[in-house]
Amino acid sequence: MMEEKSHHHYLFPKWTNILRPAVALGALGGLAYVVVIVWFGFSPKTTDVGYQPEQPVPYSHALHVGQLGIDCRYCHNTVERAAFAAIPPTQTCMNCHSMIRKTSEKLTPVFTSYATGMPVEWIKIHDLPDYVYFNHSAHVRRGVGCVSCHGRIDTMEVVRQVEPLSMGWCLNCHRNPEKYLRPPEFVTQLDWVPEEDQLVLGRRLRETYNINPPQDCYTCHR
Repeated sequence: MMEEKSHHHYLFPKWTNILRPAVALGALGGLAYVVVIVWFGFSPKTTDVGYQPEQPVPYSHALHVGQLGIDCRYCHNTVERAAFAAIPPTQTCMNCHSMIRKTSEKLTPVFTSYATGMPVEWIKIHDLPDYVYFNHSAHVRRGVGCVSCHGRIDTMEVVRQVEPLSMGWCLNCHRNPEKYLRPPEFVTQLDWVPEEDQLVLGRRLRETYNINPPQDCYTCHR
């Protein structure tokens, strides 16, 4: 009996076998490329620092805070007792602007908001991801000044983000809080300068108020 010859059927020509290593190498290279792009391109240092959106009302912190001396807590009145810093309601603006610059076209969104009851559509600048928990009151009441996270707001015509607000940046502060502590009564005094060495002051304040910032995951990811 004659042995039957086996016949093999291939979906692709044999010469395509040489493409398999090239495809695998390309896939690995592409994956590495994506990782690099995501790591650097979407990191807070790349995407957030310098973020300076145009607001519906050209509100100048340099004027209101720097020149007129309005305290941060007048508008952001929850920073000492809540996790979030409240965006001021239109009524807060109208406390002054019902008498001052009542016909300014720049304030049209404010006047419209007051007349209709619809809020001004302010654009949030310092916007942490939803999976991050941050409590303003816990920091403000222990002597972390607004400047530490937001910079010299009192000199900004248009507010911009000056710090990355990344996990590493936050952990650096939790590990070395002495660099950022000030007497609690000066947290909103943006031009405050310590009369002694900051580290000496910070160590004393840390001991006085028993400040030991936690570094476990649950602190920020709840």
